[in-house]
Amino acid sequence: MMNDISAQIPDWSREVPRKFWDPGRKLLRAIRNYQALKKNGGLFAGLRSKYWVLIYRFWSVVCGAEIDLTCDIGGGLLIPHPNGIVIRPRVTIGPNCLLFQQVTIGTIDGKFPIIGGHVDIGAGAKILGDVTLGDHCRVGANAVVLDSVKPGDTVVGIPAKPVRK
Repeated sequence: MMNDISAQIPDWSREVPRKFWDPGRKLLRAIRNYQALKKNGGLFAGLRSKYWVLIYRFWSVVCGAEIDLTCDIGGGLLIPHPNGIVIRPRVTIGPNCLLFQQVTIGTIDGKFPIIGGHVDIGAGAKILGDVTLGDHCRVGANAVVLDSVKPGDTVVGIPAKPVRK
């Protein structure tokens, strides 16, 4: 069951806005377009990137989210309830992940987390410091992850510990 969604191949259809008011997906679209312009450049890239920064700021305020424009987010990210999400710069998130509200992915002593592919992170969870979350793992709601998580594991608690199967 958990391997139905790929940890390597992004499912871009997960990010397509479904309706006019779809803040999480529209915030992601603004981030993606900004990053594409910065990467590819072009004659009017500077002007167009400023437009996408304005759109990004609008949706960030609407969502109450602080997702850095320079973080490395794999395709297919789902943020169904984007309020209060904080993702610091230089964080790496693999493809097809799921983040619920109030998730923080941040730094301790200048070291940043690496999130694998198809990782589900529950509401209020904190992923902090030099940790790696393996593919297909799950982080329970309000867990505080300070140690790396093996692929396929589920962690819960403060500090987060694996759940026995």
